Amino acid sequence: MFVYADNAATTAVSKKVVDAMVPYFSEIYGNPSSLYSVGQKAKDALEESREKIAKIIGAKPKEIYFTSGGSESDNQAIISAARLGAKEGKKHIISSKFEHHAVLHTLDTLEKEGFEITLVDVHSNGIVDPVEIEKAIREDTALVTIMYVNNEIGTIQPIEEIGRICRDKNVLFHTDAVQAVSHVHINVKEQNIDMLSISAHKFHGPKGVGVLYAKNGVTLTSIINGGAQERGKRAGTENIAGIVGMTVALEDAVSRIDENNANLSLLQDKLIEGLKKIPYSNINGDLEKRIKSNVNISFEGVEGESLLLLLDQKGIAVSSGSACSSGSIDPSHVLIAIGLPSEVAHSSLRITLGEDATEEQIDYIVNTVTEIVEYLRGFSPFWDEMMSGKRPHIFEN
Repeated sequence: MFVYADNAATTAVSKKVVDAMVPYFSEIYGNPSSLYSVGQKAKDALEESREKIAKIIGAKPKEIYFTSGGSESDNQAIISAARLGAKEGKKHIISSKFEHHAVLHTLDTLEKEGFEITLVDVHSNGIVDPVEIEKAIREDTALVTIMYVNNEIGTIQPIEEIGRICRDKNVLFHTDAVQAVSHVHINVKEQNIDMLSISAHKFHGPKGVGVLYAKNGVTLTSIINGGAQERGKRAGTENIAGIVGMTVALEDAVSRIDENNANLSLLQDKLIEGLKKIPYSNINGDLEKRIKSNVNISFEGVEGESLLLLLDQKGIAVSSGSACSSGSIDPSHVLIAIGLPSEVAHSSLRITLGEDATEEQIDYIVNTVTEIVEYLRGFSPFWDEMMSGKRPHIFEN
């Protein structure tokens, strides 16, 4: 059996999306900046997509900018807010310790340019406290950027409340909604969001295309220069096929949020109950305030990369809590941020279900993970030390 359970990393492009994209490769292939008819047909598709996406998130079409994905959108939002703030003498930015690296690395760059960065702590349940955000805001704060749903542990942040605090303090608020937009209902006006990032490949759209929402009045800084596309804020000929595909994928995903959440909730409960039976394991993140597709679990006495590779041999595709496979030996910064020691942060799995997941697949995941954890513990010196009492257990049995 093959089980793909890494949908937070990427998703398969749906047939409906592929069918919608095909004409824009070989029929309506004109440059939307051109004046002749095939170019204008492409422009019509571009602007229709802009209108549809704006409607989905409660924005205006002129507040939607098309990008290459979530990382670019995050970069442009944060850099734009920083430049706007600097003009007013505001060079302080607030974020959290468990943001996506697209945010954290951009903040690192700005810090080297003289901006002061405050990263608030994240509680053990994986939730940012709005009170701590409010306490961190100063007269010179230019931006608060907090992700909507954490990409590793799936916890949902109190975005509306944080946005309200920022609105009251006259501070711009950006949220990376890459992991959220297909799982929770979003309305940027009602939730006090000034800027928001989306990436198509997280909800069965194509890779390499995304959205940056920036409310009217927020002047964006161009980080890609050249032509006058996207109202002069993002140079480069628009990826019409990708944009059309993303729009179809987003419409489909948002229309089925409630249905999918109801089905996934049952499967998530079944998965959690099954995995919790493994001795000395721990589900990471709040059990209630999380999207219904995500289960992140740590095990004592197991090395995460070995667990991941053995699962792959059994036909199960999941992610590890360690960044080893990306060339780093560091454990997940998200798991460290919520207080896990490095040895169990290294021994974690992120399982993210698709809406087509079945009970049979859940049973297969639970049984296979249980067998492999027992196998790996069989020759782990750390596990031997814990079981013999030489080393204390981290989790309760």
